[in-house]
Amino acid sequence: MLYINKISKTFNPGTINEKRALHELSLHLAPGDFVTVIGGNGAGKSTMLNAVAGAWPVDAGSITIDGVDVTALPEYRRAYLIGRVFQDPMLGTAPDMWLEENLALALRRGQPRGLRWGISARERETFREQLAQLGLGLEDRMTAKVGLLSGGQRQAVTLLMATLKKPKLLLLDEHTAALDPKTAAKVLELSDQLVARDNLTTLMVTHNMRDAIAHGNRLIMLSEGRIVVDVSGERKMKLTVRELMDLFSQASGRDETDDKLLLS
Repeated sequence: MLYINKISKTFNPGTINEKRALHELSLHLAPGDFVTVIGGNGAGKSTMLNAVAGAWPVDAGSITIDGVDVTALPEYRRAYLIGRVFQDPMLGTAPDMWLEENLALALRRGQPRGLRWGISARERETFREQLAQLGLGLEDRMTAKVGLLSGGQRQAVTLLMATLKKPKLLLLDEHTAALDPKTAAKVLELSDQLVARDNLTTLMVTHNMRDAIAHGNRLIMLSEGRIVVDVSGERKMKLTVRELMDLFSQASGRDETDDKLLLS
């Protein structure tokens, strides 16, 4: 479903601020894979996700999603293939539009627009059913502006919008990092439910080692733009944080000292 083949990315090349973020990175995801991605600051996690999403071009290599070579396609041309939830709950929604209007926009992702009523009665009922499954009471607030919702509610809505029209690939970019622990746990639970319901191929970037171990069927760790740890299946299920740290040290030849990663 996702085929990343030896992609490289350097920022500010030829200057004093040159930073090589990705080094011939390759990653292959089968349909239905749920891969958690972890690593310290500057490891290349967000760069990889942004390269897949098309937020910026890669310098070398190729990216294929569901058999479509998207390497040269701009972000908006990839939208019909990808659903994405950002770290900031303020992103991913239109705050001054109603909740049902946001969902209608998500439903029409990748489709041509025409002159017709914005939301049909059938669509409105579908939105109500989908919102009810979140368990947050939002099905009774469909005409509320999204900007009035709490951070956790907005992130849950963004998650629903990203999966409303089943994407070929779901990108979760540290989507619980800005939430309090209780709300983050609820959003992660919703993520698991939606991914399992639609068997979505998913990449989830996180700083939290426990979350990386607890969720998904495969875990990769990045360091200096390369994948240095890749575990899956039963081996991943039995991992502890200490064992993951040891794996990283063995693979990279150094200890992980990123405070945010360790404290998580």
